[in-house]
Amino acid sequence: MSPEDRAFQDELRAFLKTLPKTLTEKVRLARSLDRADYALWHGLLQERGWFAGPWPREFGGAGWTPMQRHIFDTETALAHAPRVLPFGITMLGPVLQKFGTRAQQDHYLPRILDQTDWWCQGYSEPGAGSDLASLKTRAERVGDEYIVNGQKTWTTLAHQSNWIFCLVRTDPAAARPQEGISFLLIDMASPGVTVRPIVLLDGSCEVNEVFFDDVRVPAGNLVGVENQGWTCAKYLLTHERTGITGIGFAMAALDAVRRMAAGQPAARGSLLDSPAFALRLARTEIDLMALRTMNLGMLERAAAGQAPGVESSMLKVKGTLVRQAISDLMRRAIGPLAMAFPSEALEGANDMAPPGAPEAAAGLRLYLNTRKLSIYGGSNEIQRGIIAKTRLGL
Repeated sequence: MSPEDRAFQDELRAFLKTLPKTLTEKVRLARSLDRADYALWHGLLQERGWFAGPWPREFGGAGWTPMQRHIFDTETALAHAPRVLPFGITMLGPVLQKFGTRAQQDHYLPRILDQTDWWCQGYSEPGAGSDLASLKTRAERVGDEYIVNGQKTWTTLAHQSNWIFCLVRTDPAAARPQEGISFLLIDMASPGVTVRPIVLLDGSCEVNEVFFDDVRVPAGNLVGVENQGWTCAKYLLTHERTGITGIGFAMAALDAVRRMAAGQPAARGSLLDSPAFALRLARTEIDLMALRTMNLGMLERAAAGQAPGVESSMLKVKGTLVRQAISDLMRRAIGPLAMAFPSEALEGANDMAPPGAPEAAAGLRLYLNTRKLSIYGGSNEIQRGIIAKTRLGL
């Protein structure tokens, strides 16, 4: 890191020590954060001009270098700070900056920064997940409006959002499935929009189904060119897949595994002294070190002006596998506490709680939640296909 990078790292670490304990404990114990929690965190960042750190200064960002963004992501994860919700900052913001009109940029970007608008992503459908280009949600142009009908699913935090950016089919007769798709901004308060929560394995309702029944959307909410929204979609997914790597989250989770394993008895000493467990731990740590090196190499190329290409798919595949391996190590380190205790026991709410129960509950949530990593953002099978075609010529 450059002297400027180290100075930024020191300033960030000092700031993170001032975060409310109630907030960092929620993150450490993997408990669900509500909109008020995210609003607090985003507000604290915005006071320092860090909420949209990677954005160019002309759009209200801090103009961070790729290395500074890496430092931010790593240090906040290690400090158990919440993540910055990606939908407005990491996903829609860059799309509007590249493809949006000046009027769209002037209207929507400031509303992301001051948290007037909370965005969610309308990509996946019941029949179009990994094969996203087969989406069927239809938007028909009628005068100065689009009439939208269809369904989106696995829509993260749709129940807390007031806007959704959607991929919709505007030309059902297009020759190729990737053609005839448009990128549309939809007000969630519009008549005909219905949100239905989906309960996950860990009991949370993080994702939702979203239904559109004759929803009227102004034509001015089209981003880019009609029927060429796939270009916007690919640009957005490149940013999303790189972020899923989550090296900082992996480092923090690996530290938690060590702490949990150190307290679990084995035949000789703690679980860390078990040859089988130690071998799994070492292999996973080596994979994480290699992943971090690869990520730093990509950051170096990004700093030289090279846009991420197939590397985003490579990072997505390996990053999700490493994070799932760490969560599996955590499940093993938890031991008997991985059993299904009553929720009040796991949360340590009463005398039923065994020692280490809150940490065990966090580890169990981590294990259950990371099962999805290899699927969302483009399944690993699809990413391997992209890598094979791009790098191997298959």
